[in-house]
Amino acid sequence: MKKTTVSIMIVMLVAAACHTAFAAENPTITGIPGIKVGHYTDTKALRGCTVVVFPPEGAVAAVEVQGSAPGTRETDLLDPVNMVQKVHALVLSGGSAFGLDAAGGVMQWLEEQKIGLDVGNNCVVPIVPAAVLFDLAVGNPRIRPDRTWGHQACQKASAGPVEQGCVGAGTGATVGKVAGMQRAMKGGLGSSLIKLPDGILVGALVAVNALGNIIDPRTGTTVAGTRGDTPGSFLSSADMLINNRKTTVFGGTNTTIGIVATNAALSKTALKKIARMAHDGMARSINPVHTMYDGDTVFAVSVPARPAPVAAPPAKINTIGTAAARAFQEAILAAIDQATSIEGYPSARDWQ
Repeated sequence: MKKTTVSIMIVMLVAAACHTAFAAENPTITGIPGIKVGHYTDTKALRGCTVVVFPPEGAVAAVEVQGSAPGTRETDLLDPVNMVQKVHALVLSGGSAFGLDAAGGVMQWLEEQKIGLDVGNNCVVPIVPAAVLFDLAVGNPRIRPDRTWGHQACQKASAGPVEQGCVGAGTGATVGKVAGMQRAMKGGLGSSLIKLPDGILVGALVAVNALGNIIDPRTGTTVAGTRGDTPGSFLSSADMLINNRKTTVFGGTNTTIGIVATNAALSKTALKKIARMAHDGMARSINPVHTMYDGDTVFAVSVPARPAPVAAPPAKINTIGTAAARAFQEAILAAIDQATSIEGYPSARDWQ
């Protein structure tokens, strides 16, 4: 064997080992330094919330809403033309609009830590945008995330690998509801992380509660969604809508919500574009998506180790945005893969 061939093989083996070590260390959004994630999960009511906590100085953030039935809080301030530049935490929650109350508990916890926007008079105002999904058709609809749940999720926030599946905002999530809840399957919460060649990290955290079916873009295979008559079979949610098949869906009863994050220093304007590009990952993995019955929302945040001296060039935004879309689709697949069955709603692993 030639010396050059041996050298190339050694380089490839070292690179593979480094990638494996990186993935094994923390392959979720908390692999980005400065990000912590905490859940509150009620396994009896089948409801929960997930909190993403940033460093005390906050994180630059933007948002893109492409579903037509969103439930959100404090998203207007994320518009690049508005004054506030940073958020201190983000909330993903079940409970429909009731779940927005969880953000109040997050604000309380941050204020206790003296973290927030300094408004003078020895007072800080924590900036905590939130998005919710509808899961009240599952479990006990009278029990929803509230301030206490948000506060406790903050107390549990950790920089360790994110717990996935039927936890936090994914506890009561379901997918494939075009033909009614009787054919739906279990959704959940998933996370992923991509490391780019230049060391930039791009991560995603997603609660999957879609109207449509979940597709693995790598194979084109449906992995969860509207169940057919036999285990392992599926009906095409898109075909049912196109062919005007009778549906039993109540508007606003779905929604996929999530976050993409990077350690690259980016402006609100750049993050707005990246949040928009991240929706491409949702579109590749969910069909149909962004319907009148979904409130699909993606936050994008920048948590850099140090500020960038100049604005990010278009090529860099292209790269990070493309990676964000890939991370988002991988997080969606992770949510489905890690989900476990509940009564009436089999998980992908059990519907085979």
